[in-house]
Amino acid sequence: RPPGPCAGAARCAMVFGQVVIGPPGSGKTTYCHGMSEYLTQLGRKVAIVNLDPANENVPYECACDVRELITLDGAASEYELGPNGALVYCLEFLEANVDWLLERLKALSDCYVLFDFPGQVELYTHHSSVRSVLHALTKANHRLTAVHLVDAHHCADPAKFISVLLVTLSTMVQLELPQV
Repeated sequence: RPPGPCAGAARCAMVFGQVVIGPPGSGKTTYCHGMSEYLTQLGRKVAIVNLDPANENVPYECACDVRELITLDGAASEYELGPNGALVYCLEFLEANVDWLLERLKALSDCYVLFDFPGQVELYTHHSSVRSVLHALTKANHRLTAVHLVDAHHCADPAKFISVLLVTLSTMVQLELPQV
């Protein structure tokens, strides 16, 4: 990989990866697991980063897991929050502690990285924490593309399909990443 610019005079490798997003149940974790197996079969070194603090049953080995920093249940009980509020709190906590993530990602500089994000759509369309975390990764020389998954049944009904396209467009504008 060609070296890219880093802070100061130091040089570091450019890291490539995918930010896997979409509504709950759309297959983000399954996609990450399958993509990891596929890329491994092609001879690529792959790492999966779980950034969903509610995802307790991952079928893959996490190279980095946000649950080491904060858990959904911990945030919900500590601050008496519901599931959506706790998830927003967890992502805000990750944003405030993005150095924790960047430090763990240094060990993955020779890997193609898959980021498994939570499924609350508002995190990508209306809230700034995910965008801030992704900007920090970009600044740290990660070259990312968003993979936005949706349930196939939304594509069979024209009204639902238009709705999905609008949410996807809103997400693309908010995250400021290339998107598939």
